[in-house]
Amino acid sequence: MKMLTIFTPTYNRAYCLNNCYQSLLRQTSTDFVWLIIDDGSTDQTKELVESWIKENKITIRYHWQENLGMHGAHNTAYELIDTELNVCIDSDDYMPDHAVEKIVTFWKEYGSNKVSGMIGLDSNNDNKIIGTQLPSKLKTSTLFNLYHKHGVMGDKKLVYRTDLTREYPYPIFQNEKYVGLAYKYYMLDKKYEMLLMNEVLCIVEYLADGSSLNMFNQYRKNPRGFAFYRKELMQLPFASTTFKFRQAIHYVSSSCLLKNKQFLGEAPKKVLTFLAIPFGFLLFLYIQQKQGLLKLTKS
Repeated sequence: MKMLTIFTPTYNRAYCLNNCYQSLLRQTSTDFVWLIIDDGSTDQTKELVESWIKENKITIRYHWQENLGMHGAHNTAYELIDTELNVCIDSDDYMPDHAVEKIVTFWKEYGSNKVSGMIGLDSNNDNKIIGTQLPSKLKTSTLFNLYHKHGVMGDKKLVYRTDLTREYPYPIFQNEKYVGLAYKYYMLDKKYEMLLMNEVLCIVEYLADGSSLNMFNQYRKNPRGFAFYRKELMQLPFASTTFKFRQAIHYVSSSCLLKNKQFLGEAPKKVLTFLAIPFGFLLFLYIQQKQGLLKLTKS
C-alpha cells in the first residue's frame, strides 16, 4: 500500500497535463499513487492518460465523470482515495523532484492522529515562494490561524489525512460549478491543527483559464455555492467579528444575485447580516456593473 495519493482534478487540460506527469516521473520516492479525476473533459485527456498507464512507469488511477466543477471533482477524489495521505496538485501545476520523499519522511517522523495533516509551500517557476513562508517558531497551526492570526499570505500546499477529508463533503448545486474549497479545511480546523513544513511541495502556474484568475466569473455564476460558503464561514467559532462581517457582506451580495428575499431569515448571524445589507448591496451593484462592462467588451 502506498502512503500518498496525489490527485489531480482536470477539465480539458490535455495541453498542459504532461508537465505534472513528467514531474511525477522524476520523484525520488515512488510511495504514491496519481489519481486523475477527469471532470467531463472533451479533449484528448482520456487517450493521453491511457498512454501513460500503458507505459507503467508510475501507479496511475483514472476516473471520468460528468462535469461537476472543482469541488465536485474533490468530492469524487476523496471517495476513491485509499492511501493514508492525499494532496491535490492541479492540472497546471507540478511537483519538485523531492516533494513526495519530503512529505513521506516528514509524516513518518512527526505525523499522528492528533493533527489533520501538514502544510507546505508553493512556489513559481523561478523558485520564488508564493506569498510568505510559514512562521519558523510554530510547529503546528490551523490553516485559519496561519492567515488570520500569524499573517501568512499566498497559496500553500495542504496534505491531509484521507480519513478526515471524507468528512464535510461539498454540496452540489444544480447548474453551478463552484463551492469554496476552504469550507472543508476550515471545518477540519475546528478539531485539528496541522504540521508546518517550510518546504516547497508544488510549483504553480496561474493559467488564463484557471480558477484563480476567473474568480469574478465564479462569483457571478455560482451564487448558491458562494452563499452557502459565506454562511458556513460566518459560523466559525474561532473567527473574529470583523471576519464574520465580511462574510455577511458577501452573503448579502450573493443573495441579491439569487433574488432571495428570505436571505435575512436564513442567515446564521442575523444582526451582522442586517448591518451588512448596504455594503452587500453595493458589492452586488459593483458586480452587475462589471458584468455589463464585460458584455460591452465582448460585443
